[in-house]
Amino acid sequence: MAGCRGTEMSNGSEGGLEFNPMKEYMILSHGQQIAVAVLCTLMGLLSALENVAVLYLILSSQRLRRKPSYLFIGSLAGADFLASVIFACNFVIFHVFHGVDSKAIFLLKIGSVTMTFTASVGSLLLTAVDRYLCLCYPPTYKALVTRGRALVALCVMWVLSALISYLPLMGWTCCPSPCSELFPLIPNDYLLGWLLFITILFSGIIYTYGYVLWKAHRHVASLAEHQDRQVPGIARMRLDVRLAKTLGLVLAVLLICWFPALALMGHSLVTTLSDQVREAFAFCSMLCLVNSMVNPIIYALRSGEIRSAAQHCLRGWKKYLQGLGSEGKEEVPRSSVTETEADVKTTTGPAPRTPGCSNC
Repeated sequence: MAGCRGTEMSNGSEGGLEFNPMKEYMILSHGQQIAVAVLCTLMGLLSALENVAVLYLILSSQRLRRKPSYLFIGSLAGADFLASVIFACNFVIFHVFHGVDSKAIFLLKIGSVTMTFTASVGSLLLTAVDRYLCLCYPPTYKALVTRGRALVALCVMWVLSALISYLPLMGWTCCPSPCSELFPLIPNDYLLGWLLFITILFSGIIYTYGYVLWKAHRHVASLAEHQDRQVPGIARMRLDVRLAKTLGLVLAVLLICWFPALALMGHSLVTTLSDQVREAFAFCSMLCLVNSMVNPIIYALRSGEIRSAAQHCLRGWKKYLQGLGSEGKEEVPRSSVTETEADVKTTTGPAPRTPGCSNC
């Protein structure tokens, strides 16, 4: 309960500026501080640039803004951009420069970090559900996932993420409840509740993507049987398998980046942690930043339509810089399709030759 005694001291000081409980969480050595500063700066900057590029490509194209799939990807990019900036800055200030804040400011910062990462996982879940519906119910996908419903789902997800993340700022702090050994002022019962919520989100992601992987695995046998023949649905099977490769990569990266930190959080609820374990947690938590850095590559840069939009923008900027013409059209070339769009188009047979699809 040393943290509680320190909290009482800080609350009794003027403005609560002598925030003593934070000191016992600053356990990194000088060499570790340098490593944290370098890694957070490089990964945070790269992640921010990647995600802001994806946001620009989606928001600058009226065609992409109308599609629910890209609203979810845009939400993911926005959450990962905020997570990159907020987490990297606050993590370096806390562990490297030992920045001291008042109780309210600190809880606002940690709540903001929690909200951005929670919204990132929530956006991943919505993207997973979107691809699940597009794959399993292609004839009715357009009616099921409208732009209005997508916006409502995103609003609900962001509001719920904010409410859960800022509960400590609203008063759910430790003392007299046991304090977390990993986060100052955060009670163990709140940490347990947040872990359960994140587990629910991860379970939804794993289930939906797992179903797609299972279905694609069944199609592999069919592809082998009809390899030399043109039969209805063969193109759809090939797209299922190609999509499964992307989803397999998604699950692998998600588990690698999040499991170590989540496992240590759960471990901290049942036992006392040594300084070595808390130091390991500091570096494991940066893996979540890696996930934000990799998400744009997996979800956006693997999309043919966003790649076409990027090429279109680059050509427009090149012409503008050379003074050869205007900025070019805003629309993305209609010949490009996303994997989910192609899934819907090939539901009833081989992929048609006509470009464009309004279902996804």
